[in-house]
Amino acid sequence: MTHNDSLTLQSNKTFNPEMISQVDIPTERDPLLVKKASLSLSSTPTLSKAQKRAGIVQFLALCWSLFMIGWNDGSIGPLLPRIMQVFDVNYGTVSWIFVLTCTGVVFGALANMPLNDKYGYGKILVLGAILQMFAFITQSSARTLPFSAFAASFFLGGIGMAIQDAQCNGYIALVKHEGELKMGFLQASYGLGALIAPLSSTQFAQAPTRWSGHYLISFVLSVLNVILLSAVFKFRAQDECLRESGEIIPESAIRNAVSGSGSEGDGKYMQMLRMKAVHLLALFLILYIGVEVTIGGWIVTFMMVVRGGGPESGYVAAGFFGGLTLGRIALIWVNQKLGEVRAVYLYTALVIFAQLLVWIVPSRLINALLVCTIGLLLGPMYPIAIRHAARVIPRSLVTGAIGWIAACGAAGSALLPFVTGRIAEEKGIGSLMPFLLVMMAVMGVVWFMVPTKPVEEE
Repeated sequence: MTHNDSLTLQSNKTFNPEMISQVDIPTERDPLLVKKASLSLSSTPTLSKAQKRAGIVQFLALCWSLFMIGWNDGSIGPLLPRIMQVFDVNYGTVSWIFVLTCTGVVFGALANMPLNDKYGYGKILVLGAILQMFAFITQSSARTLPFSAFAASFFLGGIGMAIQDAQCNGYIALVKHEGELKMGFLQASYGLGALIAPLSSTQFAQAPTRWSGHYLISFVLSVLNVILLSAVFKFRAQDECLRESGEIIPESAIRNAVSGSGSEGDGKYMQMLRMKAVHLLALFLILYIGVEVTIGGWIVTFMMVVRGGGPESGYVAAGFFGGLTLGRIALIWVNQKLGEVRAVYLYTALVIFAQLLVWIVPSRLINALLVCTIGLLLGPMYPIAIRHAARVIPRSLVTGAIGWIAACGAAGSALLPFVTGRIAEEKGIGSLMPFLLVMMAVMGVVWFMVPTKPVEEE
């Protein structure tokens, strides 16, 4: 994944292995690791102005990439009723959009690790942005396409999003300078995209002949994404970009890259797939992202059909993603106060309670406020899970593992909304509420099972 010529140490400087802790991010249930990490942080060098500037520019470019993924996910909810009407399809058929998106994401995640090893971080990151760009331009031509071709474009977009998601999250997960804050803002960028997109798609959904114009706007934004990622990362290796922003590359990573030792290809997959933490975090994100996208994708239909709302119900989805965005920043202090692992338990309990109220209180206003609150409480869970992966998974596997975990989460983003559509076809859209409650409860149980101690690299 990294190139040897980008991993050489600066001349006339001696690498001190004592400066690097074996575990850079402490786990809150292991005091020894907390102590080791504190020692490591105390020896972190001060960044130069050039390094700070490079770090900020890189971070902003990655935030825009996540913004585009959030924009994609936030677009579909308000457009679903119009898509069903234009193409004359039912709940079950339109749900194939979620399935094809999921299939693309899983394919992209599986391809991410070997592509990354062969071509390097910067090239693959831009490739993901280009694939998403092509998906948007295809979707903007929806009025001239059959439903099958329109839905198939979501497969291409899924591949692009999976690659970008893995690369962006894997990169920031390895950042030690204000890493927790940056991860929170990175995920908030996703939420911001998912917040703004429904404001656009709701307006276009009310125009029977111009509804696909939303995807033309999406295409223009995706072109900017390609330009930014190309200009900032310049198709370079991950460690080269990290070092430019002042990050210290662990001695073991340098040694393995220079010597050519370390796991590659199938060996990395086998090592990764033997880790219990990878599978449990993947299952957690299947449920978490599934719940998130199910709410964002189907809450508008629920508000219109069950609560008797009008087209303006699309703004409920915007409120949900607005809460999601706010929670990833505003609740950072709660995560720090309680500890990230315990914070997830609190958020899960409160989300279940709020979802129960949405089910039993037949008020559109109260439902809308509660949905925003659910978004707020769900918000911090994804960045917490990604940072937790960086704590418990060996560094050489972090980007690939996060890609796999996120891909499994994307499976949830397709599977749960698809199941919801099938159940709604048989039982009505009102079945959304009990289904979400069960998934939220299972999500909390899975989080309890996730390991908290680092896995040793073989």
